[in-house]
Amino acid sequence: MLRVAVVGSGPSGVYTAQSLVQQNEVPGVRVDVLDRLPCPYGLVRYGVAPDHEKIKSLQGALRTVLEHDRIGFVGNVEVGGPELPPSRLLELYHAVVYCVGAAKDRRLGVPGEDLAGSHSATEFVSWYSAHPDAAPDSFALGARSAVVIGAGNVAVDVTRILARGADELVPTDMPQSALGALALSQVRDVYMVARRGPSQGKFTTKELRELGSLPDADVVVDAAELALDPAFGDPSGLPAVNRRNVEALRNWAVQPPRGGARRIHLRFFLRPVELLGAAGRVTGVRFEHTLPDGLGGVTGTGTYEEIEAQLVLRSVGYRGVPMPGLPFDPAHGTVPNAAGRVLRDGAPSPGEYVAGWIKRGPTGVIGTNRPCAKETVTSLLADAALLGQRQVAGEPLDVLRQSGLRPVEWPGWLAIEDAEVALGRSLGRRSVKIADWPGLLTAAGIPEERPSAATHP
Repeated sequence: MLRVAVVGSGPSGVYTAQSLVQQNEVPGVRVDVLDRLPCPYGLVRYGVAPDHEKIKSLQGALRTVLEHDRIGFVGNVEVGGPELPPSRLLELYHAVVYCVGAAKDRRLGVPGEDLAGSHSATEFVSWYSAHPDAAPDSFALGARSAVVIGAGNVAVDVTRILARGADELVPTDMPQSALGALALSQVRDVYMVARRGPSQGKFTTKELRELGSLPDADVVVDAAELALDPAFGDPSGLPAVNRRNVEALRNWAVQPPRGGARRIHLRFFLRPVELLGAAGRVTGVRFEHTLPDGLGGVTGTGTYEEIEAQLVLRSVGYRGVPMPGLPFDPAHGTVPNAAGRVLRDGAPSPGEYVAGWIKRGPTGVIGTNRPCAKETVTSLLADAALLGQRQVAGEPLDVLRQSGLRPVEWPGWLAIEDAEVALGRSLGRRSVKIADWPGLLTAAGIPEERPSAATHP
């Protein structure tokens, strides 16, 4: 019997486990899906906006996989820490597949980026998604104006949450602390700013159009700014998504405001050059106006504009972070690999594999992880005869407990779910996420306080 550990319970990890138990070449494969958190589903739980119920429903499909009789969920186990380095994990399993994502936000690299009130969009998402590592009081929601820097779906998400009324979020599973803070928010203007043009936005049309469906927010677009994009006048040559995006923006540019309590300003051709501040806090962002360079990029014009903001969220991409004990390519933010096989000094490392963002970089959507996982599993199965000859420990979870780790297995996760339903009922809401480590572990039946924060999601 081949025993495989999959590190990471997000979509890439779950799809990897699913591919392993569904294949017919190597019968009887058993898979343990390990996660640093006591809760499964990765970014589907901690990255999808709470008001996106349809996408969050993907948890049901992931749940079905994790309930397979040859798959076990093992949460609250940090791989790469002193108790469980990768070398030790290889003593417990014939093969290990790392699906640990890309955990670090890219920085702007401009002066003032570390001022109070300046955050990555991921920090904000983690806060309203109840990630237990999120700082509970780190956002200046007393701000009057907020700037979101970026033109992808995450930028649209955080813009929408800032502009949405808190009463509209009551039916979601947003933690009570975040819901209460948003109810007190004084933000009235949200600027989503991109350095390139409307035809180059990375957001999907569905996400973009949602901004126009908020009941108490106006979308403000400057037609003259849009017209700087060469494709704006005739978007027929653009890919379908980009063409629809341009059409949505054109419609907003000619619509009169409805008089909503909040305004969403969609700005283009502005490159951040400095975050401005006073008394250690951000007060605005200085942008340079840009123009298309004819090569798909932009060039600076030497003219500048300042936008007032007491809250700045940057959403300009992600990077993988190294895991102690694994090789790492800092230039690409990935683990060096060939078709999913981890490479050490250019040669495949027996029994070590990667899938997901840590394999290919932070590209694609949730569904992109399926073929990525399948390629890695194909490589692993091709190596299975050799891998199965290696002796491994009898019961990995017993060894983990003897090492001082406190795994949360599937019944523990179900207990967390029950506790969140009970919490929601006590607040007159539906299920409400538990947002702290002690609360999660207590609900899972592990009452001791977690000794230290971990660094690898």
